[in-house]
Amino acid sequence: NILIIQNTQKNGDIKHTKIRKKNNYKHYCSGGRTQLNGKLNKMHIETPKKTVNQDNKTVFEFLSDVKNFKVLMPDNIDKFEVLDDQTFKFALKGMPEIILRLKEKTPNSKVVLGAASDKLPFTLTAVIAEPAANTSEVGLSFEGEFNAMMAMMIKKPISNFMQTLTDNLEKIGQ
Repeated sequence: NILIIQNTQKNGDIKHTKIRKKNNYKHYCSGGRTQLNGKLNKMHIETPKKTVNQDNKTVFEFLSDVKNFKVLMPDNIDKFEVLDDQTFKFALKGMPEIILRLKEKTPNSKVVLGAASDKLPFTLTAVIAEPAANTSEVGLSFEGEFNAMMAMMIKKPISNFMQTLTDNLEKIGQ
């Protein structure tokens, strides 16, 4: 098999890349999102629900304020910066910076954050339920579309990150 790689760069960003093998098997990358024959695989990661000793309104308000995510971040955080009232940037040691933007809010029940860049599109969703007075259950889920190689590389770090966020939900209201 012979690989032919063609890159067209514009301002340092990959605009379009084609990788061809002699057997006509194609990979291509457009706008920074690598695809296999035009198809991305959906990745869905869910954490077990966490019980928080706060009512759903308090939890919702906490998660709706992006600056509060610093409290939920893992100990190995390298950078955390609020860019505006709906956007923040963070980096974990050894990982690239990620910019998250508040995408959707359903009062007292759901908060959705999404990647500010569409190069690696994903969402982080918190679903809030109130099974009893002054107690909430919060479930976090991650959804994105990635090629098989990218999915394999990021699944474990994202799962660990999600679990840390879930574990740190008990810090709400402290």
